[in-house]
Amino acid sequence: MVTISKDRPGVTLVNVFRTDPARQAELVALLVEATEAVMRHLPGFVSATIHRSLDGTRVTNYAQWRSAADFEAMTRHPDAAPHMMRAAEPAQGFDPNLYEVVESVGAAG
Repeated sequence: MVTISKDRPGVTLVNVFRTDPARQAELVALLVEATEAVMRHLPGFVSATIHRSLDGTRVTNYAQWRSAADFEAMTRHPDAAPHMMRAAEPAQGFDPNLYEVVESVGAAG
């Protein structure tokens, strides 16, 4: 389960992929496959959510990791590399960045 809280340790990868609307579903499927087959089994993985834009031009991967070191280790893991390369193919570009939660506010009442 995804928990977003400034009191929870860890880092969040926010990776925004640009894609042609005709390839958005393919990109979503590749990211889900990579997460299910590899990422969720690696040390430090906490959760991931895959989002698709309503206009079809973006896919965002929001992935929580226990630490930046765990995330960096994933990028060097031999099982992760082929999946990352496959996900890059239907993308017209991508912008991965690590973040920390500063604040989380829920609905009033």
